Amino acid sequence: MADPSGYGRIIRGSNGVERIVEEKDASSAEREVSEINTGIYVFRVPEAFDFLQQLDNKNAQGEYYLTDIVAAARKAGERVEALLVEKAEDAMGINDRVQLSQADGIMRQRINEIHQRAGVTLIDPMSTYIDPDVAIGPDTLIHPAVHLRGKTIIGRGCEIEPGVVVTDCTIGDQVHLKPGSVLSESFVGDACAVGPMAHLRPGTVLTGHNKIGNFVETKKAVFGEKSQASHLTYIGDATLGKNVNIGCGTITCNYDGVNKYQTTIEDDVFVGSDTQFVAPVTIGRGSLIGAGSTITKDVPADALAIARSEQKNVAGWAERNRQKHLGKKPK
Repeated sequence: MADPSGYGRIIRGSNGVERIVEEKDASSAEREVSEINTGIYVFRVPEAFDFLQQLDNKNAQGEYYLTDIVAAARKAGERVEALLVEKAEDAMGINDRVQLSQADGIMRQRINEIHQRAGVTLIDPMSTYIDPDVAIGPDTLIHPAVHLRGKTIIGRGCEIEPGVVVTDCTIGDQVHLKPGSVLSESFVGDACAVGPMAHLRPGTVLTGHNKIGNFVETKKAVFGEKSQASHLTYIGDATLGKNVNIGCGTITCNYDGVNKYQTTIEDDVFVGSDTQFVAPVTIGRGSLIGAGSTITKDVPADALAIARSEQKNVAGWAERNRQKHLGKKPK
């Protein structure tokens, strides 16, 4: 090592390795030795146990050193060999959180380099965190501060923007994951767009060409092809067909405090903004749900469903109210 400080030194003689000396017990000359002990050994049993019985703790730390077996073996005429590691960092010691972070940085750099050489673009490798079991297709672009965890699979030609966290997901080709999105145990088909700030929880399936917009949360939800929820929506325990449009502020009310219930929305349904589906409920194909509705019953195919109180306009009320607060006599 360029800097062997803190490590035990390998002391060689005319016949090879003679002993290992801990730094606190080493002489000035011995501390100049740059070949260090990695702490990895192969012993022959039962001789190793016999040598352990010969050890004492007459050293600077008052400890029994396993490394003293080397000197005991040589004294008994045994053969001792040292296998040199090509890269010192492969056997670096980890004794505190600083060294742990240094080792983590080395491993992250190696993993990232493998992906880069396979055709993945990392804008800032030092701020990109990829677990060892992650697979990424070529021509995918990964922005800074992305975390790809577990056994995640990323397809070809994807773009993953800053702050995205993906855990144990399968992501198809040409997928765009926008900033701040979090995905766990989900399947995202080809040509989908997710985010920004979307949350795909376990059991989410996007079949393909779907849009999940900002502040949308899904859980155990299946989206048919080209179905979308663009913003401010919760879809849980639900199955959506193809070409379904979910308006802003839609909620599947799937939990009654005891059990979870399913919402089924068939193909080509248009859901107006601020709609609540009180599960279990089925929405028939091609139907339209009026904005602001609370749907508690099944809706047949091609129907219009509106469930809200009737609007009432009271003429002049606002002006009379203002005059009252100003202390004036209403007209």
